[in-house]
Amino acid sequence: MVREDDLRETLDRAATEIAEIQSNPRAWLSWMIYLLDRLESAATKSSSADKDSFTEMLSALQDAIRNRDRTGGW
Repeated sequence: MVREDDLRETLDRAATEIAEIQSNPRAWLSWMIYLLDRLESAATKSSSADKDSFTEMLSALQDAIRNRDRTGGW
């Protein structure tokens, strides 16, 4: 759990820094794409099954974004 807490803090700091550097949320898209690209690279290093799992995660992310758009909450 400690590692997850550390990761959460790291991501919180990264989100804060991105927002401070680029105040327009539209500009954050490139950072989201960058993060997804890095995660995909990490997934494909291990195995093709991890690549498939990454693709499934992207599909679930699309669903979460659609739900967020409809309901206003994550």
